[in-house]
Amino acid sequence: MTTLRHCLIDRVRWAFPCSSWSPGRAEWLFCASCVQPEEKLRIGQFVFTRDAKAAMAGRLLMRKLIAEKLKIPWDRISLQRTEKGKPFLVNENSKLNFNVSHQGDFAVLAAEQDCQVGVDIMKTDLPGSGSIEEFFRLMNRQFTEKEWVSIKSMNSNWDQLDMFYRHWALKESFIKAVGVGLGFNLQRIEFEVSPIHMEIGKIYKETKMWLDDEQEKWTFEEVLLDKQHHVAVALGESDSLLGPSPKIKSVEQSSFTVLTFEDLVASAIPMSSEDPDYWINYQSKQEVPFRQRSSV
Repeated sequence: MTTLRHCLIDRVRWAFPCSSWSPGRAEWLFCASCVQPEEKLRIGQFVFTRDAKAAMAGRLLMRKLIAEKLKIPWDRISLQRTEKGKPFLVNENSKLNFNVSHQGDFAVLAAEQDCQVGVDIMKTDLPGSGSIEEFFRLMNRQFTEKEWVSIKSMNSNWDQLDMFYRHWALKESFIKAVGVGLGFNLQRIEFEVSPIHMEIGKIYKETKMWLDDEQEKWTFEEVLLDKQHHVAVALGESDSLLGPSPKIKSVEQSSFTVLTFEDLVASAIPMSSEDPDYWINYQSKQEVPFRQRSSV
């Protein structure tokens, strides 16, 4: 009998367009019944439906991955979080590593066998208030001097903002891969992005990273889902920041597969009965903050 230790998965890259998802009552209640009670509670506490949908999609992506790749029945999957908030599969002898991110119009998932993985997505958009220059001033300590030179070398304000979010996605992907949480000093890591310009849908692996002024051999996959959404996937094998340099196996590149709602819940099995009040709670929320709704 094959054990989970010997189960092999294809490297997985999934994206779900959660901002364009408009769930009706039946869909939303079905989704809520297919996640763990604490996940359902956490999702219900979001103030805006935009964020509730993204969080729900993230949890469903993880359960879909485990159900379909590790062949664990959906309703028997138990997920928990580390002290730093990174989700993991409980009580299963598997080397499957996965991570999710949601921001802008998409929720994304990246999964690998036998190596650390972190994923982050960022949407290039104008700051909620104030100018781009003021926004950069407030974020000054999040990047090194060389990174700011790279960001501000772009020709237009919009291109500078785009490069800013590209750097941000890279940094967050590494932070999420090693699971160190929010207290990590982002100036300890420095990126040299390459190429400067990216094409939609194409995977790039040329970007390099330095940690505490030492070049690291982490692999960073970058892809543009569309003109505004940068995705970065960090891949490494070390168990800590002080561990050995990772050696990533050569694998065939694969871009993100955009899932439909039917794809997302294809393996779903309800874990609890429907809760009508959960739909009432969802309907009572605004989609986005008033300021953003007005600008749109």
